[in-house]
Amino acid sequence: MGEARRVLVVDDDERVRTLVSWQLEAEGFAVVEAPDGAGALERIERDRPDLVVLDLSLPGVGGLDVLRRVRGDERASGSLRSLPVIVLSGRSGETDRIIGLDLGADDYLVKPFSPGELAARIRSVLRRSEPVVASEPGGLTVDGPAREVAVDGRSVDLTAREFDLLAFLARHPRQVFSRAQLLDQVWGAAPDWRSEATVTEHVHRLRQKLDPSAGRFLRTVRGVGYRLEA
Repeated sequence: MGEARRVLVVDDDERVRTLVSWQLEAEGFAVVEAPDGAGALERIERDRPDLVVLDLSLPGVGGLDVLRRVRGDERASGSLRSLPVIVLSGRSGETDRIIGLDLGADDYLVKPFSPGELAARIRSVLRRSEPVVASEPGGLTVDGPAREVAVDGRSVDLTAREFDLLAFLARHPRQVFSRAQLLDQVWGAAPDWRSEATVTEHVHRLRQKLDPSAGRFLRTVRGVGYRLEA
């Protein structure tokens, strides 16, 4: 058997950390914990977890600040900036949910919650973040393990979400996906509470970064969705 995936659980409530840890360890995960934002950042650097479960209401450095630092720190490695994060929060408002997802959270679960559902979402997010390596004669290379992209040998700097979108399409070359399907598969979000315009904007940004003049790689299938050319 392979090494257990490591999950960092960040919550100032010891009872929540214990409940989540029991569930995840019972399902074969290795769990590390942090009671606050500063401890979370230290654990992320030291332990290099495969995924973080992050509360928003933390003492000192807040959960959104932790997420912002991980996603926005230009000094961080590509693997760290793309670290999967599931927000676990007592804040149920749509604004908080949107802010968390726009900052790069991969999923958002509101308290009170089912530990079993959280474990299922962790498995789903980890599946979506599995590495992919694809290289095309036309000049596009997607290196999943390194989370690097190149076009005609030129390195392309993508955000974590842009890379996730491109990597997902690279796993399914020439397969067409609707905006709703991409919201579900890449964002882990339902279109009834997150706009499909989010997908449109990310596809536009990807095109501009990959090939602004010709649009060789990402194709729009009118009335249906998008595909990555093989």
